Order: sequence, then C-alpha cells, then structure tokens
Amino acid sequence: MFRTALRNVLAHKARLLMTVLAVMLGVAFVSGTLVFTNTLSEAYQNSSAKGFDQVDVAVDPEYQESRGDTLGKTPELTQEILDASARVPGAASATGVVTGFTALADKDGKLVGSGFQSQGGNYWGTDDPRYPLVEGHAPEGRGEVLIDSRTAERTGYRVGDTLRLSVDGPVLTPRIAGVFTTDDGNVAAGGSLTLFDTATAQQLFGKKGTYDQIAVRAKPGITQGALKAELDKALPADRVETTTGEQLADDQAELIASQMSGMKQGLLVFAGIALFVGTFIIANTFTMLVAQRTKELALLRAVGASRRQVTRTVLIEAFVVGVVAAVTGLVAGVGIGAGLRSLMGSLGETVPDGPLVITPGTAGAALAVGVLVTMLAAWLPGRRAAKIPPVAAMSSVHAKASVKSLVLRNTIGALFSAAGVAVVLAATTMGGSDGQAPMGLGACLLIIGVFVLTPLLSRPLIAAAAPVLRLFGVSGKLARQNSVRNPRRTAATASALMIGLTLITGMTVMAGSLQKTIDKMASEAIRADYVVFMANGNALSPDVEKKLKETEGVTATSPMRNAGARIGGETEYLTGVDGATFGDLTKLPVEDGTFQVGGDRVVVDEDTAKSRGWRTGSSFTASFEDGGKEKLTVAGVYQANEMMSGIMLDLATLAPHQTDPVDMQVMVKTADGASDATKNLLEKALGANPAIKVQDKKDISQDIAQMFTMMLNMLYGLLAMAVIVAVLGVINTLAMSVFERSQEIGMLRAIGLDRTGIKRMVRLESLVISLFGGVLGIGLGVFFGWAAGELLASRMATYELVLPWTRMAVFLLLAATVGVLAALWPARRAARLNMLAAIKSE
Repeated sequence: MFRTALRNVLAHKARLLMTVLAVMLGVAFVSGTLVFTNTLSEAYQNSSAKGFDQVDVAVDPEYQESRGDTLGKTPELTQEILDASARVPGAASATGVVTGFTALADKDGKLVGSGFQSQGGNYWGTDDPRYPLVEGHAPEGRGEVLIDSRTAERTGYRVGDTLRLSVDGPVLTPRIAGVFTTDDGNVAAGGSLTLFDTATAQQLFGKKGTYDQIAVRAKPGITQGALKAELDKALPADRVETTTGEQLADDQAELIASQMSGMKQGLLVFAGIALFVGTFIIANTFTMLVAQRTKELALLRAVGASRRQVTRTVLIEAFVVGVVAAVTGLVAGVGIGAGLRSLMGSLGETVPDGPLVITPGTAGAALAVGVLVTMLAAWLPGRRAAKIPPVAAMSSVHAKASVKSLVLRNTIGALFSAAGVAVVLAATTMGGSDGQAPMGLGACLLIIGVFVLTPLLSRPLIAAAAPVLRLFGVSGKLARQNSVRNPRRTAATASALMIGLTLITGMTVMAGSLQKTIDKMASEAIRADYVVFMANGNALSPDVEKKLKETEGVTATSPMRNAGARIGGETEYLTGVDGATFGDLTKLPVEDGTFQVGGDRVVVDEDTAKSRGWRTGSSFTASFEDGGKEKLTVAGVYQANEMMSGIMLDLATLAPHQTDPVDMQVMVKTADGASDATKNLLEKALGANPAIKVQDKKDISQDIAQMFTMMLNMLYGLLAMAVIVAVLGVINTLAMSVFERSQEIGMLRAIGLDRTGIKRMVRLESLVISLFGGVLGIGLGVFFGWAAGELLASRMATYELVLPWTRMAVFLLLAATVGVLAALWPARRAARLNMLAAIKSE
C-alpha cells in the first residue's frame, strides 16, 4: 500500500503541485514569522544585555502607594543615598544616572530617530565605562553635549558643530563637545542618545540634585548577590529597591520577548488564515483525486484491501505532499524572515546586528503545520472513499451525494448561521469590551455556517448571473451549468476567496467609519484653530504656552495640564485649564448645568459623575500632591469623547499645589484662523522645534487617516497571501475539472464548438465562481464591520458607519480578476485537448 501511495503521488505531479504550493505558502508565512521575530528578539536582547555590563546592582526609588487623602509618589534618590551606596562594603563605585526625553534635530531640522527613542542622559566623566569617547572631550555646562556615533554618522554632525535640541519645548543650541560609542538598544534600533554633564541633565530633566537611578559597581571578587545584600542593609527599604545587573538583563529580555510576542501573534494570525484557506484547496484536491481514482480504489478493495488500508493510502499520499511542502516552506520562510528584516532597514527602521535565528522549534513547527494540515484535510476524502462499496464504485453509483446528506448539511449550516447571527446581534447590544468575546464567537459560527451552506447558496446566486452569461451564447450557458454541476467543489473553491475578502472588507469598513468618527469628533469638540503638543506625547514646558500667548495674532490660549488627586479615598486625574478661555476653545455638549470653570467650580464628564453619584451642585474635597486640599463644586456635567474627558478645573486653583507643572497640550485661537501663514508664525515663535507639533483640525484628521491607511496597507499585504492561495485553489479546481470533463470537451469540439468557445467557457466558469466568493465575502465583511462598529458606538458618541462603496467595487473587481487570471492555464489546456483522444478517454 505504501508503494501504491508513492506511485499515485508521482503519477499526479501536476495536479498535486498546486496543493504543495498552497501548503508551502502557509508554512513559509509561519516559519518566516518565527524566524523574523526570533531574530529581532535575540538581537535586541543581546544588544540590551550589553547595556547592563557596567551595572552590578541598580538602586531605584520604591513607589509609595496612595493611602487615605495622600497621593502615592516616587521618593527621590538624593545625593545622600548616592554617597551611602558608595560607602557600602563591597562597592567599588556608585554613580547617579539621570535620563529623559531629548529631541535632536538633524541638519534639515527634522527629528532624528523616532520620538520615543530619542533619549538624553548624564555623562559620568572621562572614565565612564558605559559611553567610551571616540572623539572630543566631556561636556561642560549647558552649552556642550555629547552625541552617539551612530547619530553622528546618520546626520553628518561633527565635533564643534552647533545643533538644535529640545527637552520639553524650548529650543537649545549647544555645541557638540564629543562623540561616544554605545551598545544601547534604542540607539541600535534607530534612536538617538544625547549626553549632558550631570548638573545640566538634572536641571533640564527637572531632577534638581536628584537621580533616576544609582548604578553600583562591585569590587573584584564580590558577587552581585552579595553586593545587593549589603545595599539592602545600608539603604532605607521604604524608599529604594535594589536589583542585580543580571536580573535587569533578564527582565529586559523578558520585556523584549513580550513585545515581540504581540507582533509574532499578529503575523501568525494571518499565516493561520492562509493555512485555513489552503485547507479548502487540499481537501478539494484530494476529493477530486479520490473521485478520479474511484474504480482503482474499488479494485484494491475487491482484491482484499481493507477500508483502513484505502484510507491509509490516501493519508500516505497526503503525508508525502505535506513533507515536501513543509520543507520547501521552511526554506522559503527563512528567506521571508531575512527579507522582512531587510525591509525594515530599507524603511529606515534600524535593527541591531545579529545572525538569522532558526531554532529547532521553528523547524518543528513548519514540519508539524505542513504535515498535519495536509493530512487532516485529506482524511475526510480518504475516509469517504474507503466507505464506498467496491461494486457501487465500479458502477459509479456513488457519484452524487445523497439527498439525506445534503439535507443534513444544509440543516447544520442553517443552525450555525442562525446561531452566529443571533450571537453577533446580542453582542452589539452589550457594548464596549463586554461584547468583544461574544462577537468573536458569533463571527466564527457565522463563517462556519455560511461555508457549510455555500453549496446551497451557489445555485441561486450563480443563477442570478444567467442573463449576463446568455450574452456569451453556448459558452455562457455551459459555464453556468458547469459552475453548479458540483456544488460542493464550487463551494470549497469560492470559500477560499470568501475568507480573505470578508476580512479585507470588514477592516476597510471599520477604518473608514473610525476615520469619519474622528473627523466629526475633532470638528464638533474643538473650536480652537490649533492644538500644540510634543511629537512623542511627552509633556510640554509651561513656557510653550507663555510664548504662544505672546505671539502676534493669538487671541486665546489654554493649556491642558494633568494632575493626580485623592478624592474619597481614590485616585482621580484632574485636568487644569484656563477657565477664562477654555469654553471659547472647545464645544463639549453639556448634559446638566453649565460649562463654567473657575475658582472652586469644576465640570465633570457624565461617566465620572455617574460613577461617583455627582450632579450639578455636588461638592467634594480633592487632596493634591503637596498635601493641600480644595473643596470643589460641580458646575456642570458634559459629554466626554476620546479627546477630552475627566474633571476639569481652573489652573489658578491647581497651580499652587504643583511643584513641577507640565502641560500635555496647548489649544490656540488666532485672529486670522487656521492658515499656512499663521501656522508658520506659531512654529517660528516656538523656535522651529522638531519635537513640537502645531496642528489644525485638518492636520489631526490627516495624521489619523495616514495611520489608518498604513495599517490597512499592512493588512492588505498580509491578507494578499490568503488571496494568492485562493487563486491557486481556483486554478486547481478548474484544471481538475477540465481533466474530468475531457470526454465532454472532446464531444463539444466534435459537434462544432471551436477552441475560442472552449476557452471562453472555462474562463466564464472561473469568473462566476470567483465572483460568487467575492459577493459572499463582501457581504459578510460589511455585516461584521457594522457589528464591530456598534460596539464602538457605545463608547464613541460621534461614531458613524461609512460604507466604502468605491473600495468594495474594487474588491469585487479583484475577485473577477482572480477568476480571469486563474483560468488562463486551465482554459488553454482545455482548448488544446485532442478531440479524438478526449472522446476515447474514460
């Protein structure tokens, strides 16, 4: 039986090639994802681990929890704690570390690296082991800095050049005193690192004689554990916590691995979709192969082969195909992993150096996925073939599915579909996160139900195309009849395309609706002409608002300043605004009372008011970070949105309780309104700072649109794999259909249908099947997009469903294109059949 299985595999090379390709693409995606993410993860881990080589024990402040009316806070690491750490037995040295965001501009004025990776810190001195100087000298005072060698290479800066940078808003123009090398992972990933002398770093980052961390080196022969134990004895346990360098490296590696896992899971989802689609093709292929060899299998049964042996023969064929596909997929996956890494480099995303990582787990996963998916897909056709009695098989009595099996299939499909629709509709009424899991379950049930019902749906939907097909005469009529001749085969072929288009359409509907929602939210909630904020989301210096207020043409400004407070034994975050101008800069719907901020009068969003039982006139006491208290009164309750929410109070009330105030953003109203000239004026007033964004409502919408477009393009690219697999499925189905109908095609040629008519017939059949899958996919995608939008609508008052008619038309055209391209080879093969040989074929 094993030799028989191998002979059958070798006898159907062309037919099984499509199956191998379908499995190979899915396996390649899986293995490529694992290679890519493992390579990145190990490169980042090795790079970050080097950063802890100079730290035996790190001393960090211990966060103190909020209690009663006292806000939780992080104690400061003072010079006293630094000196105490240096005196500990076993300590060779102790150095205070200061870090913070530092935006560095290149020679064209653009931000170097990505905002979140643009860091600054303090230089320990000429013997600083972390940052060896390769050129220049240590920085002295506010007018000198050091930059890392990779940034110097990328930007062309040299020692002695003057550069422009920003820490929290105002622009600084220090001179480059020197260049250093570093193994810092952020720098290796494309960011920048700028170093100041310790006093300047403390001043710029608001530390005022304190440190973010203390790095302690051990004397020779002293272990990290022993040094940590000595530090724990000497330092106040309620103010600091100590961690060994080895533990820091392990924690960092775990963090990097967890960050990579999100990317890995996302990519594997799309790999799973490609494999899921490929499963249809495999099942279809083996179903047709088994059907073509029915008499052969019946003969095996007649000469003594058991049902298990027949099933085993089919599974052995599937195993051989799966192994070949898995091995080639693994090799292709290694190439995909290397290609993705190179692609990141070409897009400007620098990654640390390191070899490609191909783990035994990756190879095992590729083989397991390829073999298991193929064998599982082939098991049902093999089992079905084994159950056919030999006499019935030889007389082809088994050819058509029984009425009982079709009724059972349609009943199961209807039950699954009804249950899926019911669960999805129920989930839309739950709203928010509560409805996410039920909606996912409902979506799975509905897709399964539609797939099971597809043979039943194929007849009426394909019949709807009959008037158009009649225009093509005999070829069109034959194409329609061939499309519904084997509903199960048509269903499996169309379902592969349906899955991909369902996801693409659903995501497109969601993205378009969210974009419209954000646009509407920005236009309705903001009256200000501009919003000013840091490019990386960090806090702004209050000096920014002062400079904007003094700028010519500015009529009103208001910062939005966050501050923690304890209210009723719970921590609440307040937003400080300019009570005199904020109402003119925003337009938030008021549910109760008036939007009046000033003195002890505050406004509260409806969710906060409801959770605390407040209404207009309610009073409460807020305890601030300095220990001071204020009795506040609710003047109004407003409707929050994704941009503005919470408790808003006047800055004049909040500011006295803050020791180091910072703003999250500043809203600006100008006399001439939003225009390029006004925007340039504001940017110039802020020193043309690359770290600060000045955006009007149109800019905000464009930023969001760009983000959605980038995400959609990435998803389209990933889902293209599933579409490619679906194309292979259509080709495979048509090729085998042509083989099955060789005698019929020969007869058609003999009675006068020319080669052009044969080609047209096969192409129209392919087109009908592809459009059938496209219509189902687009319909399901719109339904799922609407349902997911209903969940969002419960949290976003401005949510509005947008149906992207143009894109849906493009998707339908894509389905038609798939059908036309997939039919090229099968149609050519059908037209070239020798009519006499075809008529004689069995």
